[in-house]
Amino acid sequence: MSTANTSAPVFRYAAITFDCLDPAELARFYGEVLGLPIAYASDDFILLGREGSAGLGFNRLADYRRPTWPDPSQEKQAHMELGVDDLESAQAHLLTLGAALPTVQPQPDRWRVLLDPAGHPFCITTLV
Repeated sequence: MSTANTSAPVFRYAAITFDCLDPAELARFYGEVLGLPIAYASDDFILLGREGSAGLGFNRLADYRRPTWPDPSQEKQAHMELGVDDLESAQAHLLTLGAALPTVQPQPDRWRVLLDPAGHPFCITTLV
C-alpha cells in the first residue's frame, strides 16, 4: 500500500431526493415548510435549496406508490425529522399546507408523525 501523497476524496452532503408523482406539489409543500426557494426545475425534477447549502429534491416516478405507514404493505423508504418550538402550532400549520395526520402517533408528547402530500411520513419534534 502506497503512502505517497494520496488522500481520500472529499464528499459533501448535497441533497436528498424523494420520489413522487407530482414534483411541483411536493416542492411547493416543502418549500413553504422550510422556506427554501427552487434552485432547479424541470418537468420531472425540482430541487429546493440555496447556493452553497444542501438541498431537497423531488423526482417524478411514473409508477410511484404512496407509503402506507403504519401499514407495512408499502413501506416508507425514508423520512425526515424537523425540529420545531411548539408541536401544536407546528402541526396546525403543516396541516394547512397540505400535510395529513395519521391516526397512529407512537409518542405524541415527544414528536408527531405527519404525511406529506405524496404520503411520505415525516416527524416534527421539540427534541432538536
